[in-house]
Amino acid sequence: MNLEPIHVSSCADASEDAGFVACAGGVCAASGIRASGVSAGFRRNPHRLDLALVAAEKTCVATATFTTNRFCAAPVALSRERARAGRARAVVLNSGNANAATGKPGLAAAARGAELVAHELGCAAEEVLIASTGVIGVPLPLAPYETGVPVAAAALAPNAAAAHDAASAVMTTDTHAKEVSFSGDVPQRSGEPLRVHVGGFAKGSGMIQPTMATMLAVLSTDAPLTSEAAHEALLAAVRATFNKVTVDSDTSTNDSCFLLATGAAGGEKVDLNHPAFPVVAAALERTCSELARQIAADGEGATKLVTVNVTGAADERDADAAARAIANSPLVKTAIFGHDANWGRVAAAAGKSGVAFDQAQVDIDFMGVPVCRGGLTVPMDEEDMLRRFEAPEIVITVNLGQGSAHTRVWTCDLTHDYVTINGDYRT
Repeated sequence: MNLEPIHVSSCADASEDAGFVACAGGVCAASGIRASGVSAGFRRNPHRLDLALVAAEKTCVATATFTTNRFCAAPVALSRERARAGRARAVVLNSGNANAATGKPGLAAAARGAELVAHELGCAAEEVLIASTGVIGVPLPLAPYETGVPVAAAALAPNAAAAHDAASAVMTTDTHAKEVSFSGDVPQRSGEPLRVHVGGFAKGSGMIQPTMATMLAVLSTDAPLTSEAAHEALLAAVRATFNKVTVDSDTSTNDSCFLLATGAAGGEKVDLNHPAFPVVAAALERTCSELARQIAADGEGATKLVTVNVTGAADERDADAAARAIANSPLVKTAIFGHDANWGRVAAAAGKSGVAFDQAQVDIDFMGVPVCRGGLTVPMDEEDMLRRFEAPEIVITVNLGQGSAHTRVWTCDLTHDYVTINGDYRT
């Protein structure tokens, strides 16, 4: 019986290998991007920021991914159609009202909000993408757009403070703004490397399980990506990161993830065949990965970030199904909250996932410590394990013993505060 810890191999981070490092700026780290966040009146608290605007200095390459929830919100329907053009000038986002289940008036309100932004920026309304988050089924008032958009446009700035205001304005039950940015060199066919930036912000704390990307997010880069390259890079990043986050297994009506690629760094156009493409794509994935981890760690009422690794699966679909079953299990999540190294709950969750495996081949580790081998208990030092459960991140690794496929899903523990937050959400 192998009692060595299970080692999880991960794909080499091409952005890190290329020397991408964290930098200041958030979504404004990319040249040619400005942002702002203001209090427009969407929320009851007049001192809380609730309208974010992210704008490129000129129309640029843009792409997006959206929720697959059939009860999708009006801004999702509008932006999904506009994103097909592959170009945009700005993204405007509000918190406090989801503008979901609002019918034709909701679509009209979303369109009007975009028109107001277009008027301030001097661009076509079709070049403005829009997103909302908040309570479902409440008509979205136009007055906050009418008073707030001019203020937000006037406040646009290309610095970290403005980026932070924008990130703060989309928060709902989030406890803090979530933002990140990186800079690094990418190769050029001419031989001289090009310095580019990738950054962004996201919101998300509850109603988190994706069939796209479970949150609102705005990403930016000054890399000169083509529309096709930007779209492929975003899809790959979302699949590997935001689609691997779950807090409570619920998919929002409003999930939207936008990417603006200004090309302001100059250099050669980066298409799918350019040597810079895999490096930029990896940097985008790294940006999304950091934001995804922040979302999971800030799950409603959470005290722990939980990483679930599933290895040895027959294929990627099996790996994902088993990992999600474990990550979504209330019994697993409450055990982690209680610092209980109860690997039986993990085994039971994997067993109900519908994935075929032989329990006699299953190994389980908690934070690198073997607790199950061949489907049987491995004696553990309970005091040592209790100390390990004090860590801010709990790592569970399960080897199904069926193949070489693997995946990673991020979640959080389930606490008393989750019930309190969601019980009081509208009150």
